[in-house]
Amino acid sequence: MNVRAAAAQVLFQVVDKGQSLSMALPAAQQNIRPRDHALLQEICYGALRYLPRLESIANALMDSPLKGKQRVFHHLILVGIYQLSFMRIPPHAAVGETVEGAQDLKGPRLRGLINAVLRNYQRNQDALDAEAMSHNAGKYGHPSWLLKLLQNAYPQQWEAIVEANNSKAPMWLRVNHQHHERDAYQALLNHENIDSSVHSQARDALKLAAPCDVTQLPGFAQGWVSVQDAAAQLALHYLQPQDGELILDCCAAPGGKTAHILERTHGCDVVAIDCDDTRLKRVHDNLKRLNLSAKVVCGDARYPEQWWQGGQFDRILLDAPCSATGVIRRHPDIKWLRRGEDIAALAELQREILDAMWQQLKPGGTLVYATCSITPQENVLQVKDFLARTSNAQLVGSELDNPGRQILPGEEDMDGFYYAVLTKQA
Repeated sequence: MNVRAAAAQVLFQVVDKGQSLSMALPAAQQNIRPRDHALLQEICYGALRYLPRLESIANALMDSPLKGKQRVFHHLILVGIYQLSFMRIPPHAAVGETVEGAQDLKGPRLRGLINAVLRNYQRNQDALDAEAMSHNAGKYGHPSWLLKLLQNAYPQQWEAIVEANNSKAPMWLRVNHQHHERDAYQALLNHENIDSSVHSQARDALKLAAPCDVTQLPGFAQGWVSVQDAAAQLALHYLQPQDGELILDCCAAPGGKTAHILERTHGCDVVAIDCDDTRLKRVHDNLKRLNLSAKVVCGDARYPEQWWQGGQFDRILLDAPCSATGVIRRHPDIKWLRRGEDIAALAELQREILDAMWQQLKPGGTLVYATCSITPQENVLQVKDFLARTSNAQLVGSELDNPGRQILPGEEDMDGFYYAVLTKQA
């Protein structure tokens, strides 16, 4: 299939049908040549980053929007505008290939319209861009509810957060301690002319100067290294697992933190639970590649009695279901799939899971509450409420008036993440 046609289908599935990019993109990649996978990803990610700007331009260039069965061709036009505005593809190639995409989408009669719209954009690009950027949505590439939330929560940092959200995420690696120390693996990368840098706290993390295919990484197939953002790797820094403990990784899929615990300990019994059986397949795949073993369970974290009949845990990592507003740079579709009302519903779900998991923790044990969100309702306020209603919970390493650590997107080039460390008094 024509790559631009495939991109239009992905945008249609995400924006109009509410499917996640992580589902729609791999499905579309099956219909194009492998050598075009990177181009398809670049177009889809970029168009979703700047969707309101592209929509504004497209609407200004057409008398009426394309609807119904023609809706996918609206997204094909967005694909063309994105290429002309943001990519280094020669304009004649961007226009020509996008127009030809109408053929694969079974709309050859719309080729003339698509060509006219894109040529018109070329002629009037500066004026159309300026008009699209005159509105907050077009300027910042975020829905109004999210922009308002960021402005209220982070009055000094919201513009930096928006800029980080609209940037391309770096490629972070987690070195498997069972095979190499971080510095030793960095030397292997240097030998392959792959430049990298270390992180100030995440002791197994390396950031690549430029992303690469995992097959180029020394020993990837043998489990020497995994891809994981440094912010997610800090879970180990806060959990501090010890050899021989019984540890629960709650909401564990896709299994990166489970694996990290096992890579850094000996003799631990690790239980990894998630309610999504499909996502648990990735946990099994990751553990198999890394030659690690954990008890993987499908279950609802709110009802541990349904899936756990063992003893209480020494440590629990609760990576709670969240809005994922900290990882928008990796998943730009989050901006368009989430709604403002989702935050309150997620906060209530987190509350239920947190209360249930607390009962599974041994006296003297440690629970690390984590999210990849940056909303106060899911993080600081959630932990404050928990401490207020839980008499035997003690906060560790932070102040009660501002509990936990909120990592904002872009901080030391990390994703947005939140951690709070809680211990259970005997």
